Amino acid sequence: LKPGGANIPVTEKNKKEYIERMVKWRIERGVVQQTESLVRGFYEVVDARFVSVFDARELELVIAGTAEIDLSDWRNNTEYRGGYHDSHIVIRWFWAAVERFNNEQRLRLLQFVTGTSSIPYEGFASLRGSNGPRRFCV
Repeated sequence: LKPGGANIPVTEKNKKEYIERMVKWRIERGVVQQTESLVRGFYEVVDARFVSVFDARELELVIAGTAEIDLSDWRNNTEYRGGYHDSHIVIRWFWAAVERFNNEQRLRLLQFVTGTSSIPYEGFASLRGSNGPRRFCV
């Protein structure tokens, strides 16, 4: 992970750096060649100067586009846990707030909760989590 790292004890002071290096190593290990090929191919199509002005969220929106969120589809495909249900006062407040959001704010909420601002072609019924199909859950 780091030159001489085997001889450096992990302490509170360097714990963050250790975790960052370990995560980077685990993610990159085994996919370095594929990632490099993907990035090279991407930059053959898109000029790097144009990409550099975007952060990750903005770039995802540029690549995937922005879809108009269908609130009734979102609401009809939401799962409730912990005593919540569609007519619970807190849930009514939640949907009332989401209804007042513009589409960009709704996409940002979706990205915050799910990690992506893209909606599957089939709608919220086909929303996926990191380990397969997963409905939006409150």
